[in-house]
Amino acid sequence: MKKEINRHASSGAVYGLGFIGAAVYFISQATSFWMGVLGFVKAIVWPAILVYEALKNLGT
Repeated sequence: MKKEINRHASSGAVYGLGFIGAAVYFISQATSFWMGVLGFVKAIVWPAILVYEALKNLGT
């Protein structure tokens, strides 16, 4: 049986640290419970927003 080894797992660690940092930042800025929930959601999707804005600014 062929054994597969994932050698590109470091990106998961970078995303995980980025998620924790973003969650701490957004939740610490929250003024209410629901703003904290929104902050948690923002922490999950911030990489997608970052890439979207970067590509939008690089385009013509």
